[in-house]
Amino acid sequence: MPKNKLIPGVYVSLQELICLQHQASGFSFLPRQPVHSQLSGRYGSRLRGRGLDFEELRQYRPGDDIRSMDWKATKRTRQPYVRVYTEERERSVLLLVDQRVSMFFGSQVNMKSVTAAEAAALAAWRVVSAGDRVGALVFNDFEIREIKPRRSKKTVLQILQQIVRQNNALEVERNIIAKKEMLDQTLERARHLAGHDYLICVISDFFGLSDKSLHQVKLLCRHNDVMLLPVYDLLAKELPKNATIVVSDGIQQILLDSGESRLQKRFPDFLQNRLKTLSDTLVKFGVPILPIHTADPVATQIRESLGYVPGNQARAGKVGVRGAR
Repeated sequence: MPKNKLIPGVYVSLQELICLQHQASGFSFLPRQPVHSQLSGRYGSRLRGRGLDFEELRQYRPGDDIRSMDWKATKRTRQPYVRVYTEERERSVLLLVDQRVSMFFGSQVNMKSVTAAEAAALAAWRVVSAGDRVGALVFNDFEIREIKPRRSKKTVLQILQQIVRQNNALEVERNIIAKKEMLDQTLERARHLAGHDYLICVISDFFGLSDKSLHQVKLLCRHNDVMLLPVYDLLAKELPKNATIVVSDGIQQILLDSGESRLQKRFPDFLQNRLKTLSDTLVKFGVPILPIHTADPVATQIRESLGYVPGNQARAGKVGVRGAR
């Protein structure tokens, strides 16, 4: 492996993603969430979680939930009866993991591509540990690789291997041409792969977000749950003062003066407008949007978003701007 690919935060290794198995706890994708979870309330009520199978009708016992009362049977027999359900043993979760050249950027700690890889690994390990099935569509600017959902660690390893392969292929010097349409193509592929009652997690910077993308998400929501994890760098929220920034798409590069007032105002708008477009369009479908950034540990951010708040974590220090975008 080339030396540059050993730099932490620039590229990810299979061993690093495997080790995240031990951090994949303290959060859940099921609808019952702690009060302070971002999935509680409006979003939590829309997430299907695992389905329920009817098991039996039996007489009421002290401690039974009154909401499970079967009032027709109770009226007919003049004895209190409850309906008993068992939770389905597994649910299918499909991860859409973005490894395009637009993700090959980072000003603090991680590239967006690395943060996305870590988020996908944490999700995959958590899903399998809960007894559910996990699959993935891992995509870059050239291809979409499909791993069908299964309930096994072998499947998780297949997902991680594909993520690592595409992640390690990212290089500015390769002059990779960013393809906006790959986001739409991957969402459409997910629509054909997913059946009913899937949970579909899209981990991306949403470069190339279009009306077609939003339409694909709406179609996915008809029979499935969808969760969006926009990955962003903190530079997208606030530019440093009085600094020169080199921005490149892998073919051309320009120098930007961060002290220029119009740039200070408009640059953060790219992120805010993208998130606002997602939120405004998808809010009525109950789609959770949980942004994660490159500067803090991914496991900490996911736990905080999904309802578990660990001790305070120190903000990681700044490093140089890397990447193509």
